[in-house]
Amino acid sequence: MADRPFVITTDNTCDFPEEYYQQHGLGRPLHIDYIIDGVVYDGHSKSLGLRQFYDEMRAGKMPSTQQANPQQAVDQFVPLLEDGYDILHLAFSSGLSGTYNSICIARQELQEKYPQAAIVVLDTLCASMGEGLLVHKALRLKEQGKSLEEIAQWVEDNKLRLFHDVVADDLFHLQRGGRVSKTSAIVGSALGIKPRIYVNDEGKLIPYGKVRGKKAALIQMADSLQERIKGYEAENDVVFISHSDCIEDAELLRDLIQERTGIGEYLISYIGPTIGAHTGIGTVALFYMAANRHV
Repeated sequence: MADRPFVITTDNTCDFPEEYYQQHGLGRPLHIDYIIDGVVYDGHSKSLGLRQFYDEMRAGKMPSTQQANPQQAVDQFVPLLEDGYDILHLAFSSGLSGTYNSICIARQELQEKYPQAAIVVLDTLCASMGEGLLVHKALRLKEQGKSLEEIAQWVEDNKLRLFHDVVADDLFHLQRGGRVSKTSAIVGSALGIKPRIYVNDEGKLIPYGKVRGKKAALIQMADSLQERIKGYEAENDVVFISHSDCIEDAELLRDLIQERTGIGEYLISYIGPTIGAHTGIGTVALFYMAANRHV
């Protein structure tokens, strides 16, 4: 019996630009909704443009998010299963959302209805284009003819090597979200302090340093990448960068990395509303492969 065809699916939290889904046949991602002034934006019947979303935040709006529920995952997977596909779903970090657990509930329900299908759901423990870079590498393996099982094993073996390096800009947004104290936000903003954050092995955001000035923070990020990828240069033929409406900072970071490493391929994209609701405006995030995630 021939192997069944399979598809790789993911969540909107991987922050790919729209054209990426079309170019790589990913299809519509599972959407984790965001809410502004009591209005739920599901990315389909109701959504905001990226700049419009960040303009709402500049106007003082404080968006919130809600995890995807099991029915959303069922609705996402059933058409694929009906068409005879197996599914490998790479999910947003369980350390940041309950969405992974919702998808697992949906998987259990669907596996009973479609016992002939393979439905594999992996917790990437990644966020934003860190999740995206893991999906990108999985898609490359699929293009090389690897099986669903081989790709799933590669993801499990390598996901804790995908390093997330984040610099936050809006201390008052972090303060409103309970991440820093009001005093720290006032003093830090006056001094131009930029927190640096990474994602740990549990898939959670952890502050690990402070830098005075955005450019100095970006220089530190580029210097850190140069050191951390030693011995892993071949795995970093492409670097992903996401930003919350500060493209100039993202492009500067790209240029700094290129000067240091010669890496020629980059994918720069917006941090989407689901994650941007928590990062605030002016955040820049960098993603690449290293020995581990430890700082």
